[in-house]
Amino acid sequence: MSKQQGNKGKGRNFSKGKPFMKKKTQQKANSNPDEIRLNKYIANSGMCSRREADEHIAIGLVTVNGKVVTEMGFKVKIDDDVRYDGSRINPEKKTYVLLNKPKGFATTTSENKGRTVMDLVANATSTRIKPIGRLGRNSTGLLLFTNDDTVVKKFTNSKNGVSRLFQIELDKNLKFEDFKKIQEGLKIDGKLINVEEVSYIDGATKKEIGLKIKNTGNTILHTIFGHLKYDIIKVDCVAIAHLTKKDLPRGHWKHLTNQEINTLKMI
Repeated sequence: MSKQQGNKGKGRNFSKGKPFMKKKTQQKANSNPDEIRLNKYIANSGMCSRREADEHIAIGLVTVNGKVVTEMGFKVKIDDDVRYDGSRINPEKKTYVLLNKPKGFATTTSENKGRTVMDLVANATSTRIKPIGRLGRNSTGLLLFTNDDTVVKKFTNSKNGVSRLFQIELDKNLKFEDFKKIQEGLKIDGKLINVEEVSYIDGATKKEIGLKIKNTGNTILHTIFGHLKYDIIKVDCVAIAHLTKKDLPRGHWKHLTNQEINTLKMI
């Protein structure tokens, strides 16, 4: 065999390694970037370390979408329902963002609704936060975003809820008799609507009203004043529980402090 032939042979032998390389590439391509190991998912929640998570998995304390998983290396998607001992685990750090919403932005997470509040908080965090409740597109004021299901449930609890204070401008002066009706509670379509406080705003006309109510949306405001034959011109949410607009200009957001978060959880 000539030297040249030997070299050719070597070249052919080397090419036999190509299917192996191909296989490796194929394996990488098949891995789903949207999936992570179950132990990492649990560790990311801050509940425990990966090693401890493996122990919890091994003894059957972890379920995924309702089924017990004991397999090491099991992969899950970020949206899967993962529970430890019956309690749901959130794989992202709990985040709380307060926005002072300007006019012209819809309160929605949908992407086909034009300008939304999600555009305003896009740079606030990489975690997937959502607004609690709603403010109309042309309403302004405070809106709280979080990924903490416990806090969301606190706001949406029909019996307790969290107070929100609105400053409302009407198309005409609010008559005192209607003021008293709101104060005492209105029955609309068979349902009693109670407000915590209602007041005329000092130094303003009787068109401007302060109203505190435990409700997540501002549709209830239109229900109240529509029933009494008033049109709402402006709505501004000036406080959510103990959270106010102090040092938070319109269109800006801030992360809640630890003290604000703890107070919110104790309400």
